[in-house]
Formats: sequence, C-alpha cells, structure tokens
Amino acid sequence: SGPEVESVLLQHEAVAECGVIGVPDDTRGQIVKAFIVVNPGYTADDKLVAQLQEFVKDTVAPYKYPRVIVFVDSLPRTETGKLKRFELR
Repeated sequence: SGPEVESVLLQHEAVAECGVIGVPDDTRGQIVKAFIVVNPGYTADDKLVAQLQEFVKDTVAPYKYPRVIVFVDSLPRTETGKLKRFELR
C-alpha cells in the first residue's frame, strides 16, 4: 500500500517528503512508483535511487519496493496539507 511504503521512505535521512502510487505495468500488472523530495545535502541520482530501493526492501516485503523513483521539487498538496495522489497519477 502507498502509505506503508511512504512511511518507510520517510525514515530515510535523504527523504524530506514522498508520495507513492501504483502504476500499470505490462509484466507485473502494477508497480510501485515513488515521487520524492530530497533533503538538502543529498543528490538526486541513480545512486540514491538504489539506496532508497534497498532501504525499502530491507524494511518491508521486497516486492513492495518502488521500481520507479522520480525526484521532484515539491508534491501537490491540498490547502489542508493532504497529498493529492490523483495529481501524481
């Protein structure tokens, strides 16, 4: 579930904010995709993608790790601060 993976990602020191959704995949049916805002001092690169994926695999079931990670400057939020998941889709 999205919130479960989000809570794990937020435990990593490089992650300031994140949003997780499921996206269609021809092979698996659906995969996990994470949108991440990186904390200052960290570089949004392939190395960080690998670190975050391993971090999730080590914390929850390995099949729940985000196969796609997109780094963004900010996440869409409502006026009350809730994540707009429909905009991430």
